[in-house]
Amino acid sequence: VQLVESGGGLVQPGGSLRLSCAVYGFSIRANAMHWYRQAPGTQRELVATISERDSAYYVDSVKGRFTISRDNAENTVYLQMNSLKPEDTAAYYCKTEIAWRDYWGQGTQVIVSS
Repeated sequence: VQLVESGGGLVQPGGSLRLSCAVYGFSIRANAMHWYRQAPGTQRELVATISERDSAYYVDSVKGRFTISRDNAENTVYLQMNSLKPEDTAAYYCKTEIAWRDYWGQGTQVIVSS
């Protein structure tokens, strides 16, 4: 099982980015998928979750700005991030659980700065 994130980069405040998490070796169709982030010197925090039934959860700080979605046919999860703020700067990771084991991607860096 491999999770591969992409789409990070440098963006100005107020800008947008779309992160992707492609999953290999496992079908995400029946799994909840999560996006986490970790800024330097802080703990990794859950940003968004999408259930196998497409219910979404967001941490309060990103509600109304971020949207998580999934494409089961492409075995990929997305995180659309709009109205980005400097405090959104972090490494972003996707995660899933299979048979009570956590699988993480390698992360993609997002820097929000003018």
